[in-house]
Amino acid sequence: MLFEQIAIGGNRNFAYLFGDADAGVAAAVDVGYSPEVILDRCVDMGLELTHIFATHSHYDHVDAVPALRAATGAVFVAYRTVPDIDLPLDDGDVVRVGSITVRAIHCPGHSPDSIALLLNDAKLISGDELFVGKIGGTAHESSARQQYHSLHQKLMTLDDAVEVWPGHDFGVSSHSTIGAERAGNPFLTQPDFDAFWHLKKNWNDYKREHGIK
Repeated sequence: MLFEQIAIGGNRNFAYLFGDADAGVAAAVDVGYSPEVILDRCVDMGLELTHIFATHSHYDHVDAVPALRAATGAVFVAYRTVPDIDLPLDDGDVVRVGSITVRAIHCPGHSPDSIALLLNDAKLISGDELFVGKIGGTAHESSARQQYHSLHQKLMTLDDAVEVWPGHDFGVSSHSTIGAERAGNPFLTQPDFDAFWHLKKNWNDYKREHGIK
């Protein structure tokens, strides 16, 4: 599997490009900006872009989708409630890109339509639910409770060796693993939701106390 993490601007946004060289096909994920970068990389690698995935519908993850879809004819794939999609996904659905399996994991919290994408059971594109050493923002306590459930009941059930590739470069590294996040992410080491919610509400103070940027 070919796999690239691409810094595309915005608020330290990451897009992703993955593909099957033998089949000559590729897919892009979270193209909020710079569609020309994705197009150029596909040309460089000799791959046809057949799918465009979004982990959720926030503008910085989808704004370049129309331009990229018009240029390539690729299908737009996202959770079933996202507007203007070609292929709607629900929790557990699997899409194939050449020989690559892409499993959708519905993980609401940061947004109701958030999904993470598990590639070949080895790489997790986590969108804005899980960053390296951090997690995505939520609007209120009810969405934070959804996020807590998604993190623990969905993402943390994956194998420790699964790689984590986030939607933004907000952590101490550009990527991580489920095992490393399970052991060291302060949000994931809280004993219960109340402690998790308290940390979310006091995150700025926690960062100052622990020297986190």
